[in-house]
Amino acid sequence: MTDAAATTQNVGGARSLLYHVILCGVSLVMLYPLLWMLASSFKPDDEIFGNASLWPDSFTLDAYIRGWSGLTVSFGTFFWNSLVIAVLSVIGNVISCSLAAYAFARLKFPLKNFWFALMLGTLMLPYHVTLIPQYVLFLNLDWVNTFLPLVVPKFLAADAFFIFLLYQFFRGIPRELDEAAIIDGAGPWRIFWSVMLPLSVPALATAAIFTFIWTWDDFFGPLIYLNDASQYTVQLGLRTFVDSTGKSDWSALFAMSVVALIPVLLFFGVFQRLLIEGIATTGLKG
Repeated sequence: MTDAAATTQNVGGARSLLYHVILCGVSLVMLYPLLWMLASSFKPDDEIFGNASLWPDSFTLDAYIRGWSGLTVSFGTFFWNSLVIAVLSVIGNVISCSLAAYAFARLKFPLKNFWFALMLGTLMLPYHVTLIPQYVLFLNLDWVNTFLPLVVPKFLAADAFFIFLLYQFFRGIPRELDEAAIIDGAGPWRIFWSVMLPLSVPALATAAIFTFIWTWDDFFGPLIYLNDASQYTVQLGLRTFVDSTGKSDWSALFAMSVVALIPVLLFFGVFQRLLIEGIATTGLKG
């Protein structure tokens, strides 16, 4: 190996090392709030803001015990409510949005381009613009203080983002497969069920993962429609630990926040491969 080649290799190795050091430093900065919350969940209340050290002076699980069963309603109830809403939202979004995306991508019907443009236009509307009309509608249907306003729209293809995501994936599937199925006597439903869905598992998994995470982390929707503490979700349950007029239980809040992250991390970890594959093969790629 010549001196020039060795020098180039050393420079490349040093540059790669520098990049990794910078990335590790940035990662630590981004993860510090999460690490601080995790450490604070094991601290007594008087050490959370009084002890600048990340490492607790003394570990205690009192915050987890108090946070789980210290409220008038067990935190397990909040977990169950969030799980029911998130699972039903995933099922509704995957079914309804895949059907709508298949119709836009493969079927012919009057004014298809107009309806597709109108659907995309809803992506530009902030949620707060339609909040009052939706609330009045659900109030007249006597759905307020139930899970129905949070779940039923998911079965009506109300999320244009996932329709567009699946539409982009369906467009990439060769039409020759549809034509071969039609020759074999398959209709639109049979093509959708036997051809499109089996080939769309990565995109469907991507839609399911994003739906689960966004629904689990949603605070505003449950805040508007749920009034009884027995129907609160995890995010509303976390808010009950903070009292603007009295003493806030910060250690219990941090402990339950850590627990609330577990389902999201598990769900993401299990379907991570499908998520990456789905993003790489749909309209989300750069």
